[in-house]
Amino acid sequence: MKKSVKLYTENVLEEFYYSLHTNKAVKIHIPHSSVYYIRALILADTGVKYTLKHVEHAMKAEGWID
Repeated sequence: MKKSVKLYTENVLEEFYYSLHTNKAVKIHIPHSSVYYIRALILADTGVKYTLKHVEHAMKAEGWID
């Protein structure tokens, strides 16, 4: 069974273009747009900026399916 590599990063576009430029076969995990919106709402409500990975894992733990 082939395992996929997920690279969690805050700089999704930079990592994507870097992998294209260097011709490396890196699979970059691009979070669903809902993750960005929820993170922005959390930041607006609490002033705390969580990582995309943290927010996505929390959303999945609450039953969100992308």
